[in-house]
Amino acid sequence: MSVMVARKKVVRKWEKLPGRNTFCCDGRIMMARQKGIFYLTLFLILGTCALFFAFECRYLAVQLSPAIPVFAAVLFLFAMATLLRTSFSDPGVIPRALPDEAAFIEMEIEATNGTVPQGQRPPPRIKNFQINNQIVKLKYCYTCKIFRPPRASHCSICDNCVERFDHHCPWVGNCVGKRNYRYFYLFILSLSLLTIYIFTFNIVYVALKSLKIGFLNTLKETPGTVLEVLICFFTLWSVVGLTGFHTFLVALNQTTNEDIKGSWTGKNRVQNPYSHGNIVKNCCEVLCGPLPPSVLDRRGILQQEESTAQEESCPRGPSSQEPPVVQGPPGGQAEESSTQRKDGSVPHPSAVPAPPLSDADVPEEKQLTSGELPVPSQDAGQAEH
Repeated sequence: MSVMVARKKVVRKWEKLPGRNTFCCDGRIMMARQKGIFYLTLFLILGTCALFFAFECRYLAVQLSPAIPVFAAVLFLFAMATLLRTSFSDPGVIPRALPDEAAFIEMEIEATNGTVPQGQRPPPRIKNFQINNQIVKLKYCYTCKIFRPPRASHCSICDNCVERFDHHCPWVGNCVGKRNYRYFYLFILSLSLLTIYIFTFNIVYVALKSLKIGFLNTLKETPGTVLEVLICFFTLWSVVGLTGFHTFLVALNQTTNEDIKGSWTGKNRVQNPYSHGNIVKNCCEVLCGPLPPSVLDRRGILQQEESTAQEESCPRGPSSQEPPVVQGPPGGQAEESSTQRKDGSVPHPSAVPAPPLSDADVPEEKQLTSGELPVPSQDAGQAEH
């Protein structure tokens, strides 16, 4: 027979999160879906450092100092750690409003703006918020159905609102926001130092080899060094320039998004309400302040019930094929209650099976021979009725 069995399936919250993100390791790793340039970043860093450790480091450790490969290894490990921490972490995504919350916000907006005539453009959905005696506008996100917090913005690539949104960086494969900006800054800073370090000691290596075998012979014998010099030369300008730009933003306690939009340096000349007016305080807040926890709860559990049909075969023995006959207590009332049908009617006496009696229980005058048929007596029929 078929039996319906209810089974609970454990579903994590990251499996149902909206937006265009990729999750790995059961929700512990969160990235954007476009990861091609991130893999290119890994290839350039790993490839350049592998060539440097394989060829130049051994020669320079013998000729100059054994501390050269050690310091290069420290810079390499620090740059890789900050890169992975930036790429695999939640940048500060703000959860979208639930249907009930979205409906309540819509009711508040309609109550504030009133009914808009048909054909007329509704007023912008903006709330004014005061920070350090400055009026900051909180804009409504039509995708997430929320009023975004100050300094938050909606990323069109990841399709999420990110708190203290700086920019979306394809080189790290993730948004840069409140929860990973410090790691992003430390990554580009350490990568700049690593690039300068490798580029400098590649030049030193070529110079030392040129004194022995000549410049042209050195270039012919060390094609890996030439490749490293070219990669570092073209990477140096962009990475060092990006580090200088973000150092300027950290000193002002400003984001890339605010700088591009001209939020505090535009025509209105509004003062930045988030700046402390001190470079040291701004740097300490951005780089050394407390790191807020993620509000997504990616690994939270959602339980869903699934009903599955299972076939169970129940073997039936010979004794279970025919139901056993249960003899009720003697008396007219017991027989009458057992012979009544479900609809309350009483069957004909001939249709009611009589309990089997042995020959000893039957009176002598009523015992039948093998060829005679039993004839119900009038007294028995009245007793049954």
